[in-house]
Amino acid sequence: MTIAPMAHAETAADNNLHLDLKGGRVTIQMLPDVAPGHVERIKTLVKEGFYDGIVFHRVIDGFMAQTGDPTGTGRGGSSYPDLKAEFSNTPYKRGTVGMARTMNPDSANSQFFICFTDDGCSFLTGNYTVWGQVTSGMEYIDAIAKGEPPANPDKIVKASIGDAAASAPEGATEAAAPAETAPAAAEAEAAADAHGTSDTDKTPE
Repeated sequence: MTIAPMAHAETAADNNLHLDLKGGRVTIQMLPDVAPGHVERIKTLVKEGFYDGIVFHRVIDGFMAQTGDPTGTGRGGSSYPDLKAEFSNTPYKRGTVGMARTMNPDSANSQFFICFTDDGCSFLTGNYTVWGQVTSGMEYIDAIAKGEPPANPDKIVKASIGDAAASAPEGATEAAAPAETAPAAAEAEAAADAHGTSDTDKTPE
């Protein structure tokens, strides 16, 4: 009799995303029950090293910090197809992680943003896919250089998945690579002209 190999049982650590920034490690609890397709995409890209060295290209105080575009333009993404929206009633609050998109709801790909406050992103609830929540290290997000784009943008030194107790790798303050991110806009639909964005930008306004 042939016994099939035991399937890997997913643990809580399998949904811990770590972003090592120059200040320290940010841990995000991914939410596969809320946005399974988006979480699977993030995991795939992280395992490929896609996010390593990518900068936070658009950081607005009181609103959010965006990243995930390897082109550095705010309009790029991965080689994978865009994702179908997984909107939910999960509220945007401080530390909530959402997926960037254009005016097309089904245009999220690799770019994402992290909210600074409970109120700053609340209008995005139900209009942008929520896929994670920061559980530790939010102070390092607060310290990210501000600007559109910042004069000296901060970057994701290393992205990884696993045990939250793991320590950041040596040299976490050194790696570099230009790239930018931008979530699309629920607010942009009402105020895109205020910031001069085009429909191709993946940026929440």
